[in-house]
Amino acid sequence: MILKAFKEKSNQKYINKTLSNRSVEVSLDKIKSVGVLLNDSEYCNYEDIEAFIDSLGIVSAKRSFYTFSKQNPENHNQWDAVYGPKDFGWNGKLKNIDLQNFTDTKFDVLICYFLAEENELKQIAAMSKANFKVGISNRDERLYDLIIEVKPKDFEIFKLELKKYLTILNKI
Repeated sequence: MILKAFKEKSNQKYINKTLSNRSVEVSLDKIKSVGVLLNDSEYCNYEDIEAFIDSLGIVSAKRSFYTFSKQNPENHNQWDAVYGPKDFGWNGKLKNIDLQNFTDTKFDVLICYFLAEENELKQIAAMSKANFKVGISNRDERLYDLIIEVKPKDFEIFKLELKKYLTILNKI
């Protein structure tokens, strides 16, 4: 139990360090790739998200989904990938190679559709090399370039708002 608290503290320090070193350089290019980061305890309607990304004109080869599950990641089968607390080591180290590849991928947009305060979710959002990060939580504004403050169950409102802002920013 004590080691778990130390591990969480070391990962929180890593998140803070990563966010303080983040340089925001948003590209003016149109969106061609999207990464989606979810929490299965808040929202996991894969079909709605898939249809929304289809409406943006993103081909399925250029999109990737990751969902965080505290319970049992093996029970999921519709997501590209599921990760849990066991995929994290000390000082921001990832034990899952696929998760490391997800964070290293330079998505045009990363959609972080969660409100949860789990360090694992924040760490992946912070580590991501995505060009433009969108979130729904304003608890740590350093994580995102655009925050659309909605509840996870209000995905329809989120879709409308995100599409509006992406159009204004000339991304779609």
